Amino acid sequence: MKKTNLSEHLSYDQAKIVLESEEDGRGGKSLHLNGICIQGDIRNANQRVYSSQEIGRAVKTLNEQIAGGYSVLGEVDHPQDLRINLDRVSHMITKMWMDGPNGYGKLKLIPTPMGQLVQTMLESGVKLGVSSRGSGEVDGSGNVQGFEIITVDVVAQPSAPGAYPTPVYEHLMNNNGGYQAFRVAQEVKGDPKAQKYIAESLMKIIKGLK
Repeated sequence: MKKTNLSEHLSYDQAKIVLESEEDGRGGKSLHLNGICIQGDIRNANQRVYSSQEIGRAVKTLNEQIAGGYSVLGEVDHPQDLRINLDRVSHMITKMWMDGPNGYGKLKLIPTPMGQLVQTMLESGVKLGVSSRGSGEVDGSGNVQGFEIITVDVVAQPSAPGAYPTPVYEHLMNNNGGYQAFRVAQEVKGDPKAQKYIAESLMKIIKGLK
């Protein structure tokens, strides 16, 4: 069997996401998302099955990479390939663990334009989902073997059963100047005053969705 790129989406509720705020050691606080990143021993919406053993091995490998000093970065929405696009990075995975058949993860938001976008949406009550991104071999029955986790992305429109139907991210991009705000955010990296203005603009956009 040939290895293929794999991505599996979970909604906010399916991932059982818990938001936590922690001291960052510099007098500030950092926001974390804790929850299920990949479901095991169940046939998912993509008709694939990941055994808990496969997920456990992949989680162990990822934790070893993190312990070795490797930064596992994640993006807002996920691309079709396995490359990490630095201009879309919003968080980093600080650890993963197994609980029953599922692989859980702790995602730390970082102060990039995309990280600030995600934080603003979450603090405004927007429910975002997660999507694992990796590779593996899939047999004729949909069973995944040789699974490797590359990262976990934050997404707005999961495809898993029971996922919420409203594509929040598309609304933000298409309504009330959302795409323009996104473009400006990309151009003002490192400017605190401009970032504050962008955050205030995003708040107005989000309020306009209600």
